[in-house]
Amino acid sequence: MRLRCPGFRSFTTAVELARRQARAAGQADPVAQYLAALTKGDAHPLHEAWPGDIVIYDPKAGVIRGHRELRRFVSENKTWLAGLGARIETMTSTCAGGRAVVELLAQLTYDGREMAWPIAVVAESPDPRSVVFRSYCSQWPVDGRRHLRPAILQPGSARPGDIVARYRAALEAGDTEAVVSTFAPDGYFREPIGPHYAHRGTAELRSFFTERFSAGGGLGLQDCAVTDDGVRCAVEYNFLRWGRHDLPPQAGIEVYERGPDGLLAAVRVYDDVEPPAPGD
Repeated sequence: MRLRCPGFRSFTTAVELARRQARAAGQADPVAQYLAALTKGDAHPLHEAWPGDIVIYDPKAGVIRGHRELRRFVSENKTWLAGLGARIETMTSTCAGGRAVVELLAQLTYDGREMAWPIAVVAESPDPRSVVFRSYCSQWPVDGRRHLRPAILQPGSARPGDIVARYRAALEAGDTEAVVSTFAPDGYFREPIGPHYAHRGTAELRSFFTERFSAGGGLGLQDCAVTDDGVRCAVEYNFLRWGRHDLPPQAGIEVYERGPDGLLAAVRVYDDVEPPAPGD
């Protein structure tokens, strides 16, 4: 005799519906889900939302692929972040063309000191079941050293336009006055090592970029991916040259925020490039 369980089909339907809803929620805000996984040490929701491939490019851990590596990475990060007393705040999100760039500020306690650590996370879905996360930051705030970050993207064909293009051309040329002219009067440039290294207003910007170009000229950045929502433009790049010094390609991202006057209200950088020594 076959036993019938009339509620089983309804139960399995409800489970599948819950799974689909969880997956949809995770896909709607993948970076929030990624951060939750790191802070809770639980990779399961990521697997639910993205049953295909999950690939992570992390400045400290390198490339993470596969479920086993992901579980270990998430567990180790939970322990590490808990040890630093990390509290992570989302600052901005820039979404366009199937890509999201989220800027974060982590409040940490390291070696007895309180500090703010800027981090940018890019989430991109190459297909409906898979996701790639790329994190960018300087590790100087947490260990006092610069770390060479090899290139992770190939050069791309997309180029930023308008005021961002003007800024990048002036940056490559090493033209201090042209760079400063792209900023709004109260605009600022923030270095990768934290908000306390922000240079605001014409005088501070002129002084900063004069020093920045003192190694024999401008900076050579190779564009890889551009995410532009009309207000903010995020450019992932390979850093190739600082003044007269050629560098091994190093990965980074800059976020340009336009003001209502069309000039730059802010430029925020996330990389770990070591500047040339003074006098080189």
